[in-house]
Amino acid sequence: MTLHALAPARAAGIALGVLADAMVGDPRHGHPVAVFGRWAGTLERLGYAPSRSRGAGYLTAAVSGPVLLGLVVERATARHQVARVLTTALATWVALGGSSLVGEGLAMARALERDDLPAARQRLTHLCARDPADLSASDLARATVESMAENTSDAMVAPLFWAALAGVPGVLGYRAVNTLDAMVGYRSPRYLKFGWASARLDDLVNLAPARLTGLLTVVLAPSVGGSSAGAWRIWRRDAGRHPSPNAGHCEASAAGALGLELGGTNSYAGQTENRPLIGAPGRLPDITDVRRAARLSRYVGLGAAVLAIAVPAVTGSVRRRSTGQKITRQKSGLRRTGGGR
Repeated sequence: MTLHALAPARAAGIALGVLADAMVGDPRHGHPVAVFGRWAGTLERLGYAPSRSRGAGYLTAAVSGPVLLGLVVERATARHQVARVLTTALATWVALGGSSLVGEGLAMARALERDDLPAARQRLTHLCARDPADLSASDLARATVESMAENTSDAMVAPLFWAALAGVPGVLGYRAVNTLDAMVGYRSPRYLKFGWASARLDDLVNLAPARLTGLLTVVLAPSVGGSSAGAWRIWRRDAGRHPSPNAGHCEASAAGALGLELGGTNSYAGQTENRPLIGAPGRLPDITDVRRAARLSRYVGLGAAVLAIAVPAVTGSVRRRSTGQKITRQKSGLRRTGGGR
């Protein structure tokens, strides 16, 4: 089966995967990403050493499994459209986390609205690695908005980008890399060298998705009461202030779309980090902004889904038309050659 014949199957599979994430969400038990995490944890225990070369070997061994599985699946389903649709849908659903992300944001909003700070602090651990013990309601709101902005790319836009670009091996490989970054990509004494390769590869595979997230956030800013022009200005001005090469694009565009000031002092595992301020000076996030951030995340995810479905469908259609025209020209040439004999 040719590439242009597979494109509609990829588009249909991505659409089904998005629908499954919206309707079912993540499985409560036996999530494939958790299974991969346990396997990667075993590999770490067997091969850990505080060196970059050992960490690069660990990354290669851990990621090669999902990528090879994806390649085998795509090869096995190359002549079976229905099987290709279903396997693409399954891989996309496994990699997506949009429904869970929005759900966590709304759960945080409900806890803050009840003024239940212990519940809100516990809920924050589902979104990021910050120390929540001493955070106020305002601090929790800011942490939630920032985490949702960054995770909109990681959990929604990036999986859809790689599913559309590289099918099953692409989306499974992306989720594997992103999971390893969450496991070992920390600047702690244990992972400073061992996790370096995982963190750098995660930066690389998220370069385009993070910027696409920023662009979609700018376009969709009016859906949460913001201005696209204002969001664009903040995005271009402040994205580079963030220490991450990718998260800054997500957080700056969200700050502009929501009209908020983000950044400041954060604590991770007892270590304090002071980040530059981005966005609208003095307009700190409050409880209502948590719901707005969840709504913006959902809309950006939907926008990415539309693109991820449309791109394979359109490119497949263009290739089919081009192939048809080429065949027609070849037949016409044969007729002219035959007529001249």
